[in-house]
Amino acid sequence: MSETSEKLDYSKTLYLPQTDFPMRAGLPEREPQFVQRWKDMGLYERLREDAKGRPQFVLHDGPPYANGNIHIGHALNKVLKDVITRSFQMRGYDSNYVPGWDCHGLPIEWKIEEQYRAKGKNKDEVPINEFREECRQFAKNWIGVQTEEFRRLGVEGDFKNPYTTMAFHAESRIAGELLKFATSGQLYRGSKPVMWSVVERTALAEAEVEYHDYESDTIWVKFPVVEGPAEVAGSHVVIWTTTPWTIPGNRAVSYSPRIEYGLYEVTSAENDFGPQAGEKLIFADALAEESFAKAKLGYKRLAGLTADQLAAITLAHPLKGFGGGYQFAVPMLAGDHVTDDAGTGFVHTAPGHGREDFDVWMEKGREIAARGIDTAIPFTVDDAGFFTKDAPGFGPDREGGAARVIDDNGKKGDANKAVIEALIGANMLFARGRLKHQYPHSWRSKKPVIFRNTPQWFIPMDKELGDGTTLRSRALKAIDETRFVPVAGQTRLRAMIQDKPDWVISRQRAWGVPICVFADEDGNILKDETVNERILAAFEAEGADAWFAEGAKDRFLEGRDDKDRWTQVKDILDVWFDSGSTHTFTLEDRPDLKWPADVYLEGSDQHRGWFHSSLIESCGTRGRAPYDTVITHGFTMDEDGRKMSKSLGNVVVPQDVMAKSGADILRLWVMTTDYADDQRLGQNVLQTNIDAYRKMRNTIRWMLGTLAHDDGEVVPLADMPELERLMLHRLSQLDELVRKGYDNFDFKRIARALIDFMNVELSAFYFDVRKDSLYCDAPSSLRRKSAIQVVRQLFDHLVTWLAPMLPFTTEEAWLSRYPDAVSVHLAQFPDVPAEWRDDALEAKWDKIRKVRRAVTGALEIERKAKTIGSSLEAAPVVHITDAELAEAVEGVDLAEISITSGLEVRTDEAPADAFTSEDVKGVAVVFKRASGQKCARSWRYTDDVGSDPDYPDVSARDAAALRELAAKGLLAQ
Repeated sequence: MSETSEKLDYSKTLYLPQTDFPMRAGLPEREPQFVQRWKDMGLYERLREDAKGRPQFVLHDGPPYANGNIHIGHALNKVLKDVITRSFQMRGYDSNYVPGWDCHGLPIEWKIEEQYRAKGKNKDEVPINEFREECRQFAKNWIGVQTEEFRRLGVEGDFKNPYTTMAFHAESRIAGELLKFATSGQLYRGSKPVMWSVVERTALAEAEVEYHDYESDTIWVKFPVVEGPAEVAGSHVVIWTTTPWTIPGNRAVSYSPRIEYGLYEVTSAENDFGPQAGEKLIFADALAEESFAKAKLGYKRLAGLTADQLAAITLAHPLKGFGGGYQFAVPMLAGDHVTDDAGTGFVHTAPGHGREDFDVWMEKGREIAARGIDTAIPFTVDDAGFFTKDAPGFGPDREGGAARVIDDNGKKGDANKAVIEALIGANMLFARGRLKHQYPHSWRSKKPVIFRNTPQWFIPMDKELGDGTTLRSRALKAIDETRFVPVAGQTRLRAMIQDKPDWVISRQRAWGVPICVFADEDGNILKDETVNERILAAFEAEGADAWFAEGAKDRFLEGRDDKDRWTQVKDILDVWFDSGSTHTFTLEDRPDLKWPADVYLEGSDQHRGWFHSSLIESCGTRGRAPYDTVITHGFTMDEDGRKMSKSLGNVVVPQDVMAKSGADILRLWVMTTDYADDQRLGQNVLQTNIDAYRKMRNTIRWMLGTLAHDDGEVVPLADMPELERLMLHRLSQLDELVRKGYDNFDFKRIARALIDFMNVELSAFYFDVRKDSLYCDAPSSLRRKSAIQVVRQLFDHLVTWLAPMLPFTTEEAWLSRYPDAVSVHLAQFPDVPAEWRDDALEAKWDKIRKVRRAVTGALEIERKAKTIGSSLEAAPVVHITDAELAEAVEGVDLAEISITSGLEVRTDEAPADAFTSEDVKGVAVVFKRASGQKCARSWRYTDDVGSDPDYPDVSARDAAALRELAAKGLLAQ
């Protein structure tokens, strides 16, 4: 051995990767440091400054509720939004994200009331604006908490200047939108049955209701026929209902002309109460047998009845005379809502307790009045769930006090029991039972609601608006003009708008924007532009509290001579009207945003919520939707597909995930899941993403280490080896996929493609093949220079493409590569030259890699048999009988590509014992051990080791590299 080679430590002559980028991410510790760095450097402001003059792309934030720590649904939602805004920002847009919060309404008010109850305090004894201030402070606190939690997720936006529905300007604008509806004739006071929460003492919209299993009392009730055809004299029409407490509110019985009905006679009875032998009863034929069986009665059918015969019948109320009331006639009404799917084929109609009941009563109003029947709808139940004087015998006149439907805790009261006992006493109960079914509950208190007739304020869906349109037709047209991701969202929202009743926008609460109108006793609204301007100016300066301040009425009606005519409405606006109006004081009013928004993104429940109310509000005031695209995501379930619940102990808390694994792990889960459907999350799912992240991080780390030796030299594309040109071609393809994926909000496709590319094509193929050249080739090697240049391009593209998804990891990597850079998030996706695309080259290399798979498969068998320890110990003979494959590998150093020390390609038939693979037809491999000696520097076996006397233990290639390094003074002695 020469004196020169004796002094060399060959490991120090290699271009081995060198980087401070750690293998262990330490995300829980590092990420908060980046959050603070971005705050300190004003990253948000720099992004806005950098994007000046670019076309705007605006995602309008659906406001979360300011009443608690964020949960996994928030994390999913905000990460998706953040990825969208970042990806557009890095593709030539000014993509400003302004976070917002929903601050008014029942959830916050309910929390303050809970605090009051705990202190023995009475809300009604506290001045309303004092109470409202407590609500405001409660919301303000949680906005602060959630801000930090969202930022910890890596979300970047204008957190210094978010929008909130309780800001004075916002309250003024919300009130202004309400006044637009009022002055354009799109607001009216009506008396309709609405869903009412006894627990919360307020009306609820459909969007505030969810359905849960509930066990109801069911009753079959007899209504005596008092007038009609001779054949039905002395008979009873039988109805079925799951709400016995609504019987005092009954005013009619509905039937369907499409159903066949019959007159039946009881032939035997085995019951303790109810019909006896000889009684005549009227049923839908399809339901008679089931009904008689329920009552344990024998029966026979006497005759069929026509629709005309039913229409001629007048009934008595089953409780006629009870408590001195119910003396009115009960008409039979034809109704399209009646079916013979269940019950009796007749529908008990209480217009004060059901939408369809109300509709048929109003539709038949003239017909009812012509028969001398009072069409007034009674108010049988008050806001606390007690029967009123309109329910004689059950209201305040009842011994022991009024019966109650539901109590303050959401439990069943004694109303059903009282009504059933009265019906038994009147011999009008046919049968009774119980039914478990889906029943509406308030989504806030989680308690059952009732349908109750109360005066409320409504926005009409079908009123002609002076241009041949209605609010419904405008909204349906807007839906057709909106892009939905996924497309099924369009069908869902359309169905909801198609069937939507008039929007009840009034709530009987304290915290929120008031319905700031004045109305007379007939419901006429004062339309005075001067008054409206005063109201809005006061709200702008003082907030909506101005409406509740002492002397507010006189202040706003100053100068009018008819003040006594007008009553100041004290109801609060539905919070969905608030959130549906956010586009006005954000998109329209902020110069850094634009109207309409490019995107609204929320959970699929918002088809009945924010998407819905925003659409209706904007169509009512502007004639179109405030968005161009609607994106929806599903809900997060546990790993078994069950809903997360504290009682099951299967809740994944985002704060815990971030503290243990890091926000980028949570973000990677969001990116790799099909967010449009319900997703699953648990420890096993998280571990899968941790493993995927670790591989991606190691790939980035290897690139950084390799680029430590990058001198920036550029090799012309035409001079590059085919393998390098193939990698640039793949970057060109991925660039197209990534950009289209971000355009289509298809993040899973992007993430999957990049993960597979980094693991399969880079780590397991290109980097594996090129390590020898990158580590061992001489500084002048074109192959090595080309590879360095390609790694440089790979790093820049992959890290910027991943930046919207993994903002912390990519920032760390970018600053490790470019210490003087400000932030990767100020970068743009690199342009890809058109000449990189080479489909013919890819087709050729698909064949080369196919042959390589056969070689590596053969070597793996030898490795498992411990015949070899490394593929460099092999020099296999490859028999290729497939002409296309043989042509593809011609001129290619297949030994280099297969990472062997030698390789012979032959086109003759292989021996019978050669290795073949079902996956690669026309290729057979015969194992052969490499000849020659092992190079002490590159570990390859060659016949030219020792050919250079100055470096007797290395190959000629390595000796030449060492000689060149020595000439440049780069050899470490």
